[in-house]
Amino acid sequence: MTDTSTTGPRTLARLAGLLYLILAVLGGWAQLEARGSLLVAGDAARTAANIVEHETLFRLGLVADILMATVFVLLGLVLHRLLHHVHERAATALLVFVSVGAGSILINLTFHVGALLTATRPGYSAEQVLLLLDLHQQGYVLGGVFFGLWLLPMGYLAWRSELLPSWLGVLVMVAAVAWVADPLLAFGLPDAPALIRTLVEVPTSVGEFGLMLYLLILGVRPQRGTRQSQRSPSATPDRNPVTTA
Repeated sequence: MTDTSTTGPRTLARLAGLLYLILAVLGGWAQLEARGSLLVAGDAARTAANIVEHETLFRLGLVADILMATVFVLLGLVLHRLLHHVHERAATALLVFVSVGAGSILINLTFHVGALLTATRPGYSAEQVLLLLDLHQQGYVLGGVFFGLWLLPMGYLAWRSELLPSWLGVLVMVAAVAWVADPLLAFGLPDAPALIRTLVEVPTSVGEFGLMLYLLILGVRPQRGTRQSQRSPSATPDRNPVTTA
């Protein structure tokens, strides 16, 4: 199917890669720095004191997560525009899962806000602050379900599309399964060795970073139909599946 839009597939793909990178930076910084550097596991008093002392950092972490959820939806919209011609229902499923996943991020931030409000009010309970942050962390793990579900249609679309290599689609679908498996392991087998969850995280990193880097650096792969049309004057535009930027 020919892409007749003014924005070419390579431009859309690289835009998606850029949004993906921004999403990863915002989410990683919020989780690892803004919250991770202040949270002291098992020490409620120290954790609450850290939030009070570094309130601006904690608030910026909240802002980063809000922006991450927004960028996540924008990423879904761009990918839908790029790949809807491959399979409309799969592209719609991708957008639905992304939207629900972004919504779950925002809902889970209620615990972040609760910890902030509790820690910065007179007579706060340090134990409540730590509990709220623990609840946020558990909500983050549960959110992995939709972080994985959107990758299933994404991987399927990449596997079927001439824009992306099929091996990348397989990696992304494996990453989707790993994302969903992580919360199942976390809550179903809480006493399992930490190594198991670490191994499960490997496919998610490989699949997602592979997809992000491919989109950002290469955009889309060269199209045989395009090269044929360049060689043959008789080739007609409607036989070219896409028009690269």
